[in-house]
Amino acid sequence: MEFQKIHNKGQAQLFKNNYLEYLTKTHPLVIWGMYLPVLILLPYYSFNSLSFDWIKVVLVFLGGMFFWSFFEYIMHRFVFHYVAESERGKKINYILHGNHHEYPRDKERLFMPAAPSLIISSVLFLLMYLVLGKNVFPFFPGFMFGYLIYGSMHYAIHAWNPPFKWMKGLWRNHHLHHYKQQQKGFGVSSTLWDHVFGTMFDLKNIKDDKEKVQELMYK
Repeated sequence: MEFQKIHNKGQAQLFKNNYLEYLTKTHPLVIWGMYLPVLILLPYYSFNSLSFDWIKVVLVFLGGMFFWSFFEYIMHRFVFHYVAESERGKKINYILHGNHHEYPRDKERLFMPAAPSLIISSVLFLLMYLVLGKNVFPFFPGFMFGYLIYGSMHYAIHAWNPPFKWMKGLWRNHHLHHYKQQQKGFGVSSTLWDHVFGTMFDLKNIKDDKEKVQELMYK
């Protein structure tokens, strides 16, 4: 999934059908609004109806957030960056993630669109329920909160400069992933798993090849 040119403006056309094309785009506030009831109601249900004490609800919620960070890394590294050989596989790969690497500043495709997001999250909820039982009710909203933080961070990284100095490493790690080497820097909301699995950029010693970045970018 390497491109001769990375477009600094514009967006890819994924489908010829205008309706399908429309469904591939979204805004962060739409996704936040869609999942906000889950973040509120499921922990409340856990505490009020399942009689979980608030300490357990908080700890399991945090466990869901932590699991998201691992899930994010695994999906980004092994699913989104899977190297397909067939033409159909390459097309699916491009729709899932390749278009983002070719048009990294396309703000309408920095979050998973609403329809596939609901389908995938529903399947994940059912799988988690099979494993965790009733514990899924505080765990799943923590997992989804992790996803929303990830999506918001991803949007911010491509849209703005880092608001705080301590966040600069996250920004730079992801930009290097896009403009220097796609097989490193898979963490977006956290660099934890890049450190664990040895895919972290050496931010102290690596130099930005600004000329190369300019060559890759369309004005």
